[in-house]
Amino acid sequence: MEEFDVIVVGGGPAGLAAAITAKRNGMNTLVIERGEFPGAKNVMGGVLYTEPTSRLIPDFWQQAPLERPVIEQRYALLEGDNAFTAGYRSPAWADPPYNAHTVLRAKFDRWLAKKAEEEGVLIINETVVEDLLYKPDGGVIGVSTGRAEGDVRGKVVILAEGVNALIAKKAGLHTQLGPEHVAVAVKEIISLPREKIEDRFCLEPGQGATIELLGDATAGMVGTAFIYTNQDSLSVGIGCLMSEMLKIQANANDLLERLKAHPFVRKLIEGGETKEYLGHLIPEGGYKAIPKMYRQGVLVVGDAAMLVNGLHREGSNLAMSSGMVAGEVAAGAVNSHDLSEQSMKLYQDRLKETYVLKDLYKYRNTAH
Repeated sequence: MEEFDVIVVGGGPAGLAAAITAKRNGMNTLVIERGEFPGAKNVMGGVLYTEPTSRLIPDFWQQAPLERPVIEQRYALLEGDNAFTAGYRSPAWADPPYNAHTVLRAKFDRWLAKKAEEEGVLIINETVVEDLLYKPDGGVIGVSTGRAEGDVRGKVVILAEGVNALIAKKAGLHTQLGPEHVAVAVKEIISLPREKIEDRFCLEPGQGATIELLGDATAGMVGTAFIYTNQDSLSVGIGCLMSEMLKIQANANDLLERLKAHPFVRKLIEGGETKEYLGHLIPEGGYKAIPKMYRQGVLVVGDAAMLVNGLHREGSNLAMSSGMVAGEVAAGAVNSHDLSEQSMKLYQDRLKETYVLKDLYKYRNTAH
């Protein structure tokens, strides 16, 4: 049985960032992804921030399959058929390397996985990790998968398995999430000619904008709706706390159709054709819902660690940042031959020094 220094469970931004960082620190690294390819099952609204991404892949914006640089962020408060709008546009956001880009995850994650493979990371797709492997004393020594002869040994396992965090729960690092800690999000990719997008959003060729929709957009529930411009399509979606939706027996698809029928939204998507429909759960518990993120030989990153700042539309950047810290800590633990829980605690300690936990702590008393 081959043994790896680091095994990463999940091929999203958090997992791939962890794998790339571990490999750069000399680790023999494996990523196990349940989808057909990284990104096949990954969903997010669609905004990627430049600064944290460039720390992982310098000048990524010159190589990656991005959609449009975001030069304006708008907000629309809907009430009945009315809309109150405000926005901020910065010329600096229109200059390389740009502040943020819209992305489609199926394209971007696949590209990031290729970069990981170029670094020497081994990626195995269409494989489900079912549990951790343990020594008699409880120490983690790898993972078991659904494949025949599917056990894989590893010195450190990084769990980047997403919001459901099934393995983290089995390992005692996560509890069953309540409906008040999870948002149900759905979105459609609606095709439109790029010239129409630029005309309707008052953009120069190639530029992008985002609109966050509040108020009646979510039928008064805690949540948000959005419209993001891609090259030749719009990402239109809505996400609300599951607990709020259960109270009024709301259906996510009905909410999205209601949003699309609003006069303000209808004019922006008029003539478009829905090409793709996606659904996703988003961890929205904030700082107070963050689980224990480490144990002997195990680290938890990204959505699996509840690292989402819904107030600021931040998820992928927190995921990648946590993955990079985890990759460095994992490599340090392997090199020092200290895989103890105390050694793994360095991950959480270092994360507290970054904007990831600082921002989540700052907004800890804000409704998510």
